[in-house]
Amino acid sequence: MRIGEVATRSGVSARMLRHYDSLGLVRPSGRSFGGYREYSEHDIRRIFHVESLRSLGLSLKEIRRALDDPSFAPDRLVADMIARSRERIRRETELLERLRQVAATGPTDWEQVLDVVGLLSRLDDVTPAARQHAALTSAGRAPTDALAEALLREESTNVAGALRWALAQGDSRDVARLVAALDSPEPVIRRRAAEALAELPGQASALRRALDHDDGAVRALAAVALGRRGDATATPQLLRMVRDGEKDVDAAESLGVIAAADPGGETVSAELATIARDPGDYAVRQRAVQALAEIPTAGAEVALRALTGDVDARIAGTAAFILQQRDER
Repeated sequence: MRIGEVATRSGVSARMLRHYDSLGLVRPSGRSFGGYREYSEHDIRRIFHVESLRSLGLSLKEIRRALDDPSFAPDRLVADMIARSRERIRRETELLERLRQVAATGPTDWEQVLDVVGLLSRLDDVTPAARQHAALTSAGRAPTDALAEALLREESTNVAGALRWALAQGDSRDVARLVAALDSPEPVIRRRAAEALAELPGQASALRRALDHDDGAVRALAAVALGRRGDATATPQLLRMVRDGEKDVDAAESLGVIAAADPGGETVSAELATIARDPGDYAVRQRAVQALAEIPTAGAEVALRALTGDVDARIAGTAAFILQQRDER
């Protein structure tokens, strides 16, 4: 039976049959004298097996394995399908909750309802490009909680960035979902929440509380965000980050902002100089000296000049180089 007849009888397009052939999923057993594909009864039965498994949501890769791998256990396949079904139910439940949130906002007409419902559906699209487009068009239209929920489950970096932007355009006071997510048992959820709060205006109170978080990544994100706003409460954590080599470049830049906010009374340079003079780990000392390069105060210059006489020539050389660069600027 040739491909056209098979397509007619099976309901599977000739294009899809050729695709199956190219993948080695269903290859015709023979060829005619003219080179046309000829399918046997066995081939046609295999086509129907493939279509049946596709209807259950399996990928073509999974189908090929199920049909060709003798060690592939049906019970494992069924377990995987159950897990996927549960995930779909979870996502539908989340959508239901978001719709309840929309209802609570009191939409004034059906056009507004349909607009928000459509937008929320697009935020749940399977393709990252569609989710990103939805996020970029959601500012002022989607409830803050819905955007926060979408962000917390988003795995695409680009889409997450678009969602954080959309959140920043809305009411930044209504971010209880993000604050609550800082205590999630899932590390990735905690960090997504911290990243979002770090980019939103305000949020100083939540970020300050996060400075004492058990998760070091959350502490670091909060400290850098506060430091970039000139908030001196982040200074101890930022100094620890420089000492430990945890995002030390970002920490040094934030310390520079804090010091610049009060150049006359700043103590950051003295703290860094103390770390740099400690006769312990060279790498720690070097990071402290390099951090002083970000401190735009007279105190930092005094500390660097003192360090040019350090017994370790590497430390002294770094301090001298930084001073030279400052003089040239």
